[in-house]
Amino acid sequence: MVKDRAQRDDYTTPLRRLFTGIVVLCLLGIFLIWRIDSPRVERFRAQVVDAVVPSMEWAMVPVTAAVNLVRDFQSYQRLSEQNRELRSELRRMRAWKEAALQLEQENARLLDLNNVRLDPRLTYITGVVMADSGSPFRQSVLLNVGERDGIVDGWAAMDGIGLVGRISGVGPDTARVILLTDASSAIPATIQPSGQTALIQGDNTPAPVVEFLENRELVRPGDRVVTSGDGGVFPAGLLIGQIAEDPSGRLRVRLSADFERLEFLRVLRYHAADPIRDPGGLVGPKRPEALLLPDDEAADG
Repeated sequence: MVKDRAQRDDYTTPLRRLFTGIVVLCLLGIFLIWRIDSPRVERFRAQVVDAVVPSMEWAMVPVTAAVNLVRDFQSYQRLSEQNRELRSELRRMRAWKEAALQLEQENARLLDLNNVRLDPRLTYITGVVMADSGSPFRQSVLLNVGERDGIVDGWAAMDGIGLVGRISGVGPDTARVILLTDASSAIPATIQPSGQTALIQGDNTPAPVVEFLENRELVRPGDRVVTSGDGGVFPAGLLIGQIAEDPSGRLRVRLSADFERLEFLRVLRYHAADPIRDPGGLVGPKRPEALLLPDDEAADG
């Protein structure tokens, strides 16, 4: 046994030395080849690397997928943040849009008020509608103008297009307007172009009734209705609306004023003409007999 082990050691030691020398020579050759700067050697090195180094693409697939997943998650986070910011900005823009629409409507109503064609002798006061009655039995609104502004009972109130009602009740700082739709409202009117006179009577509906019409045959749907000025309460020529016919055949007035959006009203300062006490004075001067009559009476006395 001792002899066999000695024989194996005699063969193993030279083989190890030979293998070590071969490995050293190969490494030295590889080092020398890698140090040579030549195109041919470079191509040889590339071919050797391609042949010896194994493909690691399969090992990089999970790493690449994980990197892409992280990038997608980060991108999703950024998109989510941008979406929240856009939604918040959209809410702010909607609020600005509503404010702009309200300002546009308010500006349009004020422009309408300025475009009303009125008698140049009439002056007016513009008031803001503060509240309405909210009752089905009374159609009225409250304005922020009153006695301090010179408001008087009976004056007409208009929006940007047509007649709305009349002042009925004045306080120091407020005034109440009875609308044309109120049951207590009755406005003398003229229907154009026929010239028929009538009374526009409110009945708590959006379209007041035409009463006391002289000749029904001369009136057609679509005819204009304006104030007649009878009674000296309203000036003549204020637009009320147009004639319409309900399903029962009764004539009504489709009002020109927008009663659903009453925000600003124009109160007309109207002072009726003084009553005529001496009709003869309109034709010519008084007769001399009339002028001397008081003196004669005094002489007789």
